[in-house]
Amino acid sequence: MISPKAEIDPRAKIGKNVTIYPFAYIEGDVVIGDDCVIYPYVSVLNGTRMGRGNKVFQNTVLAAVPQDFSYRGENSVLTIGDNNTIRENVVINRATHSSGQTVIGNRNFIMEGVHISHDTKIADKCVLGYGAKIAGDCEIEDSVIFSSGVIVNPRARIGTLSMISSGCRISKDVPPYIVAGDNPADYNGINATILTSIGVSEKVQSHIANAYRLVFLGQTSVFDAVLQVKEQVPDDPEIRHIIEFISATKLGIISKL
Repeated sequence: MISPKAEIDPRAKIGKNVTIYPFAYIEGDVVIGDDCVIYPYVSVLNGTRMGRGNKVFQNTVLAAVPQDFSYRGENSVLTIGDNNTIRENVVINRATHSSGQTVIGNRNFIMEGVHISHDTKIADKCVLGYGAKIAGDCEIEDSVIFSSGVIVNPRARIGTLSMISSGCRISKDVPPYIVAGDNPADYNGINATILTSIGVSEKVQSHIANAYRLVFLGQTSVFDAVLQVKEQVPDDPEIRHIIEFISATKLGIISKL
């Protein structure tokens, strides 16, 4: 299952039932879990820690040296979970410092030409569309969908089950369960289609919409809007997550439509 035409450092730890095609390049400080497939011309560089069942397509570079002026050559890592699909020409940087890590969770689909920078953390079941560019120190929660050409600036946070429309540039936090669009990115309503598809009731969706009316359409500060949400919107796990996410923001959140 491993081509003799692949260049593999003998120190690399490779699991069972791994397929490695010709002309793949794998350095020594690498772990590849069981059942992975590494296609031709993939570079798996030092610091890669990969789980099982991942498919990595042509010309992708994993654990590339971070594009960060504070990088001083430390041994740092890129941690990848299980059952991810990483398509052609993707570049994922490892962390800047040995104390950090870039993280890709489980069951993500990363489309062609995506770049994920140092110390960014992506949770589970996300779809990153063609050509998306994610800067360093970002946090992407579960089940986020990026359309093509999305750009996320450093330290931004993207909340769970949000959808980012094509060509958006994100410089502030995107709260969970919403659709963001335009430039600069703004609130385009709740992500009702996806919420319905995963079984979130109309009642809870109504609560989410009411919370965001207070946050985005009210005439108060975000801090006061969060207090209003606590007082006026019935308690649900989704509402609690909205409150926690917005309360933790350091960059502020995107604006209303």
